[in-house]
Amino acid sequence: MKGYAMLRIGRAGWIEKKDPVPGPHDAICAPIALAPCSSDIHTVYEGGVGERHNMILGHEAVGEVVEVGSAVRDIRVGDRVIIPAITPDWSSTAAQDGFPMHSGVALGGWKFSNTKDGVFAEYIHVNDADANLAVLPGEISPETAVMLSDMATTGLHGAELAQITPGDSVVVIGIGPVGLMSVAGAVILGAGRLFAVGSRPRCIEVAEEFGATDIVNYREGDIVNQVLEATRGERVDRVVVAGGDLGTFQQAFDILKPGGKVGNVNYLGEGDYITISRESSLVGMGHKQLIGGLTPGGRRRMERMANLVLAGRIHPERMITHRFEGLEAVERGVELMRTKPRDLIKPVIVV
Repeated sequence: MKGYAMLRIGRAGWIEKKDPVPGPHDAICAPIALAPCSSDIHTVYEGGVGERHNMILGHEAVGEVVEVGSAVRDIRVGDRVIIPAITPDWSSTAAQDGFPMHSGVALGGWKFSNTKDGVFAEYIHVNDADANLAVLPGEISPETAVMLSDMATTGLHGAELAQITPGDSVVVIGIGPVGLMSVAGAVILGAGRLFAVGSRPRCIEVAEEFGATDIVNYREGDIVNQVLEATRGERVDRVVVAGGDLGTFQQAFDILKPGGKVGNVNYLGEGDYITISRESSLVGMGHKQLIGGLTPGGRRRMERMANLVLAGRIHPERMITHRFEGLEAVERGVELMRTKPRDLIKPVIVV
């Protein structure tokens, strides 16, 4: 099979590999819809997970099952399925402890384009198929469903990590696709005043559609000053970090009330240390919390994301700004995520 791969740090291209073979509990899928992600850019061009050679990229996919292992019970050949970005080993002790995303090793549930070939290929190997693949409801298009595999689940996880409760004032920093879904997640969890931090017009438009009450444009001034002015110095209850860099955590703590919580789902692709000032931590005694996490993944998580779409609670299809056809278009989609033109939110490739 052919696939679009990380050849080494700083370089990607097409390669040929042997077709994958399923183990007893696994499945092989052919892609129907794919979506490049900023994480692919962090991985290739920033070396976010270290050096990788000839590793097929991609972790967002909807596919058709073409082969299953002998022990697979629920998933059948011909099923159209949502393939989650995170595919844990569900028999692991980490899963039993409630952290399936860390099965085997830290971040071990993140296999695609990290520890194994990803989804930008003619065939996709999925471990633990019954526990990881979710059958695609007929009412949901593949283009919408591919937004669930990572963007929707990760964005909502940011809101979960921040532990938003009804009426909380919330800031979402970064309104790319993950941040936009964090806005939607904050609304579902009951946020009151909801600030969205970003600058691209299309992203701002969708953030408002998803429920943001205030826009903070970082190109128009320091975001800390803007939030403090808007709240008359009171700060906010919760912050979701879905973009930015290592310095963003300082900003998050500066706008956070005592007892507030920061949920981070931003992939930190470069840099060494997160630094938070003594003052903003209230000399270490401000009861401020920073919780960063990888989305859970797995079948039930994908089924729950699909239920939100079916009920009209979330509308991830509104984030799709560019559509392409054919596996070869993956290269163009990845380049779009690298250059990020002003009208981009998310590209989708229909295979």
